[in-house]
Amino acid sequence: MDPTTIIVRHNADRRRFELVDDENVIGTAHYLPDDGTGERVFFHTVVDEAYEGHGLGSKLAAFALDETIAAGLKIVPVCPYIHAFLGRHREYAAHVVAVRPEHLDALRH
Repeated sequence: MDPTTIIVRHNADRRRFELVDDENVIGTAHYLPDDGTGERVFFHTVVDEAYEGHGLGSKLAAFALDETIAAGLKIVPVCPYIHAFLGRHREYAAHVVAVRPEHLDALRH
C-alpha cells in the first residue's frame, strides 16, 4: 500500500467522501445533505482496518471539510472522528455549528 497513490473524492450521489486505492473504496465520511439550513451533518467516518495508521483518516476529513466550506456550508460534527479532528484543527472553527437535537433527529429518519 502506497498512501501517496490514494485519492479522495466526493461521491455526492452516495452522500459521502471516499478514500480510493486503485478504484477500491477504502474509507468513507458520510453526511446528510443540506436540507436548506446551509449545514452538512457528518455522522460516520471509517477507514478500512488494513489502511489505518497512515494518516488517511485525516486526509479524508480535511478534504471533506474543505469541500464543505467551499460549497458554502457549515460543518455539523456528529461523527466522533470528525469532532476529534476539528478539536485538533482549530482553523475550521469558524465553519462549525454545534450539534443540536434536530441534527440527531434527522439521523433517525
